[in-house]
Amino acid sequence: MPLYKTIIPNSQTCVKIWKISESYEELIKPLALTLASQERVEDMKSEMHQRGFLSVRHLLREFGYQDSDLFYDEWGKPHLKDGKQISITHSFNFSAVIISDLIVGIDVEKQRDKITIIAHKFIDYENDYLNEEASDYIIKLTLLWCIKESLYKLFATPGLSFKDHCLVIPFNIEDQETTAWIDYKNKKYRYSIQFLEFEGFSCAYAIA
Repeated sequence: MPLYKTIIPNSQTCVKIWKISESYEELIKPLALTLASQERVEDMKSEMHQRGFLSVRHLLREFGYQDSDLFYDEWGKPHLKDGKQISITHSFNFSAVIISDLIVGIDVEKQRDKITIIAHKFIDYENDYLNEEASDYIIKLTLLWCIKESLYKLFATPGLSFKDHCLVIPFNIEDQETTAWIDYKNKKYRYSIQFLEFEGFSCAYAIA
């Protein structure tokens, strides 16, 4: 079944993850898309992106929503018409949605060695506890990216830097949780982070 996993971090929050195994035709057939969404998906040049987009709409249905219940603000942040908080992500053959009464952000990424090439662009403080020789180095780097991306989505503030403004305290992968801070314009904001791994992918979500 494509609904891969459901997680309930607290009484106000739910995460659903979809494994994208269906074709484009199978995904789009049962959906009622708005005209804007129909045009958007048809304009996508990659079928992988199309299937990711459509799988998110299937996740919305799992929550009891339709495509028409979702809209985006001028910064590209998704919102639900009923006022619930939502964050969306997809990477290759997985997508995920988190919905909450609290402000949230989520990210899923495939674990790949090439992340080392851009590590200097998104980590600074974290270098103090990372070990490049460790067997879990790529996994930790990928989790750090997911954590900071989830913070970025949650904070939704232009000018926020992964490297300069987002700090993740040391964590063990097996703990599946940590704490992160956004230090922005002389103010500090603390967030609870939960994360998991599955089938060579990492997922992290931030909750305010």
